[in-house]
Amino acid sequence: MEEEEDYMSDSFIKQDVRPGLPMVRRVKEAIQKEEKQKEAKEKNRQKSIKEEEKERRDLVLNSALGNENKGFALLQKMGYKSGQALGKSGEGIIEPIPLNIKTGFGLGHEELKKRKAEEKLESYRLKLQMKKQANEQAADQFRVRFKTKQEERKMEGDLRKSQRACQQLDMQKDIDVPKETWFWIEPEEEDKKDEEDKEDECTSSDLSVSEKLHILTVYLREEHFYCIWCGTTYEDSEDLSSNCPGDSAADHD
Repeated sequence: MEEEEDYMSDSFIKQDVRPGLPMVRRVKEAIQKEEKQKEAKEKNRQKSIKEEEKERRDLVLNSALGNENKGFALLQKMGYKSGQALGKSGEGIIEPIPLNIKTGFGLGHEELKKRKAEEKLESYRLKLQMKKQANEQAADQFRVRFKTKQEERKMEGDLRKSQRACQQLDMQKDIDVPKETWFWIEPEEEDKKDEEDKEDECTSSDLSVSEKLHILTVYLREEHFYCIWCGTTYEDSEDLSSNCPGDSAADHD
């Protein structure tokens, strides 16, 4: 009859009973098994074509020339013996010139590499040049827009100046209603317009600032003999045409 295990003995107490330990052992064993299988596959794997060619080449190069070699046979007919140095006095080489196999790239690779580098550099330079041209073009466009905005602001100022002068001169002639609604500076009250005024405003808004300025300048010259650029009211049309340089800002510059 088998003896019952003593649960108070040293052999039982010293056993490692930490939770999860059997699982860790199984994982380690599986990893070791996988590594051994990889090593076995690496040993048994077929050699590549390049490796086989190298082995065959080394085997042939390390073997001495035999009688089946035509060149060696001709040397023997002329009195050459294996292991003897070449030359009349025996001062030449004993072993054949070693074959240096270059396993890298073939002929023309360095030239191709150089040409590709030059093409890459040229492409980079071209991109820089195109970027520079794009930046210069953007700067030119900004300057044009800025100049145009400045000119527009100046024209708007000249138009307001002309509108104030027109309103003052019309009122001096007891003209209570402007010839065009925009000839005068409009009052700021919000509820001043009726439907008719709104239609007139829509019509006048179709005109640009420069067109309005030109129309109003002509009106001031013909109706009041006034030149907005000179800031002067002349006696009549003859006096205006004789003493005023022209009917635009450019004529007065």
